[in-house]
Amino acid sequence: MRIDIISAQPWLMESAFEHSILKRAQDKGLVEIQLHNLKEYGLGKHRQIDDYQFGGGAGMVMMVEPILNLIQDLQKDRNYDELIYMTPDGDLFNQKTANQLSLKENILILCGHYKGVDQRIRDHIITREISIGSYVLSGGELAAAVVSDAVIRLLPGVLGDESSALSDSFQDDLLAPPVYTRPAEINGWKVPEILTGGNFPEIEAWREAKALEITQRKRPDLLQDDSLLDN
Repeated sequence: MRIDIISAQPWLMESAFEHSILKRAQDKGLVEIQLHNLKEYGLGKHRQIDDYQFGGGAGMVMMVEPILNLIQDLQKDRNYDELIYMTPDGDLFNQKTANQLSLKENILILCGHYKGVDQRIRDHIITREISIGSYVLSGGELAAAVVSDAVIRLLPGVLGDESSALSDSFQDDLLAPPVYTRPAEINGWKVPEILTGGNFPEIEAWREAKALEITQRKRPDLLQDDSLLDN
């Protein structure tokens, strides 16, 4: 997989991609991440990428030309399965979307900034608009890093145990059950006995029951399938 990210401030994402799982995924050749500085395509000697709004109003708007020119240059080398714009009014990002994107080969992400991008980019270039929550950030860089992380960890070979991602919260519309490690008792706090007994069918049943219990308590909105409640 290759992910290209266009940003007015690409250095905000460098740390996220240079450490831990995401770095190892790149070192293994499982994903290629390229950050592109939009200001390199800015207009004039000052590399302008934004301008005032037509009709007045507070906040600058990212211009069409720099974005379009950069995207067209990138498209000379590859076709993109998705051209994503990170924006607070996009579709709310979830695990289902992460799963869908993990099956793509080439993804381009445009980070919003200032008051956002000229609507004509959204109308004619972007194929998908994504939000990571009902709030506004200073730019789309952190949101792009979040989406990239969620997608990359699903790629085969990225995690040491590939079954780990399958048991994450939201994969089956349930939150994950509690997890414990050694010691089995500390300060009088004990690990549930069933987890230390070695009966794996019983352990799996316990985990499923706990996952349902926690989801009902914390995120009942996830239980849209009534069959989950009948089990």
